[in-house]
Amino acid sequence: METHATTSRRQPAAPGEHRSLAETYAAVRGLTTELCRGLAPEDMAVQSMPDASPAKWHLAHTSWFFEHFVLEPYRSGYRPFHPAYGYLFNSYYYSVGTMHPRPARGLLTRPSVAEVLAYRRHVDAELQELLEKRPAPEAAARVTLGLNHEQQHQELLLTDIKHLFAQNPLEPAWRELAPPPAAPARPLKYLPRPAGLVSIGHAGDGFAFDNETPRHQAFVGAHTLASRPVSNGDYAEFIRAGSYREPRLWLADGWATIQREGWQRPLYWSEDMTSEFTLGGRRTLDANAPVCHLSYYEADAYARWAGARLPTEAEWESYAAGLDVGGNLLESGYFHPAGAADGPAQFYGDVWEWTASPYSAYPRFQPLAGSLGEYNGKFMANQLVLRGGSCVTPASHIRATYRNFFYPQQRWQFSGLRLAKDA
Repeated sequence: METHATTSRRQPAAPGEHRSLAETYAAVRGLTTELCRGLAPEDMAVQSMPDASPAKWHLAHTSWFFEHFVLEPYRSGYRPFHPAYGYLFNSYYYSVGTMHPRPARGLLTRPSVAEVLAYRRHVDAELQELLEKRPAPEAAARVTLGLNHEQQHQELLLTDIKHLFAQNPLEPAWRELAPPPAAPARPLKYLPRPAGLVSIGHAGDGFAFDNETPRHQAFVGAHTLASRPVSNGDYAEFIRAGSYREPRLWLADGWATIQREGWQRPLYWSEDMTSEFTLGGRRTLDANAPVCHLSYYEADAYARWAGARLPTEAEWESYAAGLDVGGNLLESGYFHPAGAADGPAQFYGDVWEWTASPYSAYPRFQPLAGSLGEYNGKFMANQLVLRGGSCVTPASHIRATYRNFFYPQQRWQFSGLRLAKDA
């Protein structure tokens, strides 16, 4: 999946907001390459499952996005770097042309990593020349879209590397990372919220993806929201209570999924529930950190077991819009969820929070024109919305209105949950 505004006057700058577009372009593109530092070519070519992609493919696909959607229409006389790259590195833009099958991306031993990096350098040089000439507003808007698209792939790159390394009996670390500081256990409290009409969705001049629009009103009933996400310690109690063996807690599809897959605990947890695999290697499980790598089915079953439910995206957004955007995001450097201090916290960062809301169009939604309209709208079926960003989401990429979406059985992303109750 690939997963955009006025949310809070205090939200971080989106790409390009407080510096030139050329500077922002260089910074975002440079970060993607930096995230691959230390990976061997062998690490970058392998695909661990159909939902994931090799690191090399992420590097090439994001370059193809700029080449096809910006350079070809707006750089006079530009010709594609390689005639086959449009087929190899298109993701799902069927109106552009056919593409290499997604589950077989790991079979693309060529082009090599060195050739893909040369492709990136070529695209970057051409883009920078275009930006120096002050391109038309439509071209600049496409560059901004491409930068936000690249930030999504930065997160996917890290989650895909983590899943790949977890398949290796050596359990290699992506990098030597300092563990997040320990935080004391915090009681879970419920924050009262009144019934009424709330406004959600993008409004204003800042960047937003089309699926965040238009801003509109939604009614929410009186409810309460948990003051923090569900923790590892909380979830361990759910497991010890035998909940993975209790069909009454599970949606029918969820029960079928855990039986078929043999799930007994969150992805990456050890069987004895004392450790978990992280981007920094295997570590002792922190009971006070938010639980992550849960499917929607597991989040829903936990909420039912706890006598609660998952919040709707309108409930989540109407509360989070009044908070500063900050927390344990990619720039923190932990690349893993962490416990937090006292008070209502962690609405941003740490883990994406499953909501009870299906990923569907807002009233009067209009996708982008042309092939870019395939970016979000055509996925509005059979997926659920997640909110808030994670420990590998760039800070400038997240906002209260941001709608992430995944299928209910997927759990290799940093996904967790926050509880809600009817009041």
